[in-house]
Amino acid sequence: MRRVLALILTALAVAPAFPQAKHPFTFDDMMSLKRVGEPVPSPDGKWVLFSAVDVDLAANKKTPHIWIVSLAVSASGATGVPPADARERVLIPDQDGDRPRWAPDGKHFAFLSNKEGGSQVWIADFDGAAGNVTGVHKLTALATEASGELWSPDGKNILFTSDVYPECDGAPGPEQECNAKKLEEHEKSKVKALIFDRLLYRHWNAYKEGKRSHIFVVPDVLASARSIAPGNAVGSGIAPPPPRDLTPGDFDSPVFSLGGQDNYAFSPDGQEVCYASNHDKVEATSTNNDLWIVPVTGGPAKNVTADNPASDSTPLYSPDGKYIAYRAQQRPGYESDRFRLMLYDRKTGEKKNLTEDFDCWVGTFTWRGSRWIFFSAEESGSARVYYSLLDYAKPAVQRTSLVGYDDDLAITADDKFLLFTRMSISAPTEIYKSPIIVARTPKCGETTGDICTSQDPNFRVTRINDSVLSQISMSPLESFWFEGAKGDKVQGFLVKPPNFDANKKYPVKFLIHGGPQGAWGDDWSYRWNPELFAASGYVVIMINFHGSTGYGQKFIDAINGDWGGAPYEDLMKGLDYAEKTYPFIDKDRECAMGASYGGYATNWILGHTDRFKCIVTHDGMFNSTSAWGTTEELWFNEWEFKGTPYTNRAMYDKWSPHMYATSFKTPTLVVHGQLDYRLDVSEGFQLFTTLQRQNIPSKMLYFPDEGHWVLKPQNSQLWYKTVNEWVDQWTKK
Repeated sequence: MRRVLALILTALAVAPAFPQAKHPFTFDDMMSLKRVGEPVPSPDGKWVLFSAVDVDLAANKKTPHIWIVSLAVSASGATGVPPADARERVLIPDQDGDRPRWAPDGKHFAFLSNKEGGSQVWIADFDGAAGNVTGVHKLTALATEASGELWSPDGKNILFTSDVYPECDGAPGPEQECNAKKLEEHEKSKVKALIFDRLLYRHWNAYKEGKRSHIFVVPDVLASARSIAPGNAVGSGIAPPPPRDLTPGDFDSPVFSLGGQDNYAFSPDGQEVCYASNHDKVEATSTNNDLWIVPVTGGPAKNVTADNPASDSTPLYSPDGKYIAYRAQQRPGYESDRFRLMLYDRKTGEKKNLTEDFDCWVGTFTWRGSRWIFFSAEESGSARVYYSLLDYAKPAVQRTSLVGYDDDLAITADDKFLLFTRMSISAPTEIYKSPIIVARTPKCGETTGDICTSQDPNFRVTRINDSVLSQISMSPLESFWFEGAKGDKVQGFLVKPPNFDANKKYPVKFLIHGGPQGAWGDDWSYRWNPELFAASGYVVIMINFHGSTGYGQKFIDAINGDWGGAPYEDLMKGLDYAEKTYPFIDKDRECAMGASYGGYATNWILGHTDRFKCIVTHDGMFNSTSAWGTTEELWFNEWEFKGTPYTNRAMYDKWSPHMYATSFKTPTLVVHGQLDYRLDVSEGFQLFTTLQRQNIPSKMLYFPDEGHWVLKPQNSQLWYKTVNEWVDQWTKK
């Protein structure tokens, strides 16, 4: 009787008396969401590690933690919600942690932490039966910090990357001491001047200051100590030897990356490392990343893709060690050429294109055994998972039934499940799993090959943000197609405001994506969130103009040398179509908004139409010639404008928004960051000066501590507030 009464009281305590009313999405809601990282399955297939970032708006901090969830528990019942004791949980609550990577034995994992100042590699001891960490210790203590750790498949070594001074290679005494000394001298010096003797002296949001990214390995000599004194290996008296630099020299090895798949990998036997590095003399004009192989014991590296003058990247060995799969482009100097899935035969040196007839960009990929490769690819505002069978005479790409914004693929050790992350316009990333069914007769979806996968929603692994999202009212993404430039079919998207009333007229936020080789779609963003823009009573319109990804390489290439041509025509025709098709749109209350190329497009719009009530331009190109002279990755501008301003000045002038400044009329908010080295802050200053001198209503939001993206929580809060107030000022009068 007591037990029955207790159960009743518990049920009453957790069950709401009536359904909670949902509210429109707010910035505070967005900051309360946890940002889930990639799934990392344990070697025994029982657990999945992942990192999730917490945002503390008051402290202006973002902190990652290591989480764990049982993979063995399958969702069941109508709701598909697993029992509470099987859901995801923080694994190391008293310490920040990111990028977990398992040891091959599954009894330990490495992760990154800033607990004792600066990013270092830490080791956690793991109890697989209970799914708990029994102790942690710090592996590295480098003045230059450490990141990108990876455990070798034989369990003998741990790899990591660090930005070091090349002149310390082979210096007398330990290299770490040399690097620490130079770093200390630089930080203490009252002279902060830098001397350059070549280009790419700064990149993205930081000056390189003479340092290079190198790959290091350190033997896991603490394994035996951990078995004797779990969690206290450091106190055992056994110290690891100094890390060994596998990629010495004045080159970045691996190459710079903004995220995604690693640009390095261990061979299955742990005896060598393959990595991407660019050794061209003028890096600022080169996309020629090559794959290099070096023994884990060190020594000369071998270039295995020297025959390709374009980019080769993201190597990944097959489990049997016969092949290295990687992504490659074919046109040098063009960062938006099609990414192909390639296969390098380690014995013969032969290279094979596995996606020869596949007209989409290959994204993240992973091996299933040594016969299949699964990969993601963007398609018409979404993404799909595909696979290729290697033992076909001509490998054919097959489509699985998985669709959504799927990425960060991983295969469980038993090859039975595909793990992936998924997001949508109304929900950030969560982790899913799908059983892989091998059959001669397809069992599901649109698959026509030997493998099919299940998209059963019950196979969701994490539900980390459900409690927040369940209280928010959001509208689904709606797609439409229209005839754009060149007579091509062009896709657009629409998001309605919450509590939508078809009998009302709504103002429009017209969002223009960056890249320009990018795309809008059913995906989540914290920086330009369509749901958050719609929440204050707006219809959001987005167009995937010529140059957008996911519609074939010809469509992408159409923007080269035509920045204000076909893309502008698509944008205007797409908005025309939306105005005619959706009677709830108020065409007299529209604001154009964009960043990066979207910032360029809004600057171009300023000089070519006055149909908008206002403009928001963020980190946009205003003067194409000065943008060329101040950017770091010169290959981008020189490809898009077909030369330099000195060899093709007519092209630069033709598509430069500043040439049409006398036609500017629209009230404009200019946003730019001081640390944006892709599009220098001077572009924003030039535009704002021009607007002010012409007495056009204008305002500038300047961030001294942000780069191309606004990332700090309180800066993001100010950004959304300023942008939305500007739009309200001109569209809600």
